[in-house]
Amino acid sequence: MRRRKTAIFFLVLGISLSILAVALNIGWILLNLREVAMLIFGVVFFALIITGLILNTIFLVREIRRNEQHDAFLNAVTHELKTPIASIKLYLETLKSRDLERAKRNEFYDIMLADNARLLGTVEQVLQASSAREKQRQMNLAEVDLSELINDAIRTIRERRHLDEEVFRFSPPSEKISVLGDLDELQTVMGNLLDNAVKYSGEDPKISVRLKLSGTRTAEIYVRDNGVGIPRGDLKRVFKRFYRVPNAAADAAKGTGLGLAIVRSIVEKHGGRVKAESRGLGKGTTFVVQLPRV
Repeated sequence: MRRRKTAIFFLVLGISLSILAVALNIGWILLNLREVAMLIFGVVFFALIITGLILNTIFLVREIRRNEQHDAFLNAVTHELKTPIASIKLYLETLKSRDLERAKRNEFYDIMLADNARLLGTVEQVLQASSAREKQRQMNLAEVDLSELINDAIRTIRERRHLDEEVFRFSPPSEKISVLGDLDELQTVMGNLLDNAVKYSGEDPKISVRLKLSGTRTAEIYVRDNGVGIPRGDLKRVFKRFYRVPNAAADAAKGTGLGLAIVRSIVEKHGGRVKAESRGLGKGTTFVVQLPRV
């Protein structure tokens, strides 16, 4: 809060100085129309002042946005860590203080294991965000069958979130489509995209995954959901670290704001591209991953 107030103070100061500089220079120019040399000097000096003030204002606006994103990230991570820890503690205290039936104990164990998996997922995502920025990190390259990769990712997400088979729809192409890549990192890409699709699709998620060739050298993966959608102005911003689409439906789905940034970093390291498509809020989202084919 203190950093934000400081940034706002300097932002207001920059705007005020800009207005003052404009007023003083216009007045000074009007009073000295006959002195051409001084007029030129004044215009140049005025332009330099304004340029400096504009750059200062832009910097401050970016700092305010960055600080807000960092604060949102810390709040999200705190929630993602605190909630499962509190849940595990509650069930452990119950198990310690009461003599429960075997079936009930097993139910508690399953819940705690799920909470533990959620904790590990949050920690792994933060670590992946850090390692994804290391451009020189050596990848374990091998030929990866994309159909197998997608099927494995769907099975993992379905088991983790206890989803019915009808949630995901994927029909493998008639021919094998492979890429040269790091299997673990490509699994992270598919896992994050599918998990996001489920998370932002509400109570009745319907996820469609399609794999096809574009030309002869590019493999394309489409992940389409029936979720909250993304405004046109945010389609590129969603791939920035800590960024979350500002609407109530998206806020209901908790997260760290790192998943799509990790996806973009990994895809670009593999020589590919990723983009988001959406008709707007409430109309679902499609993510398209393009990778060079073997």
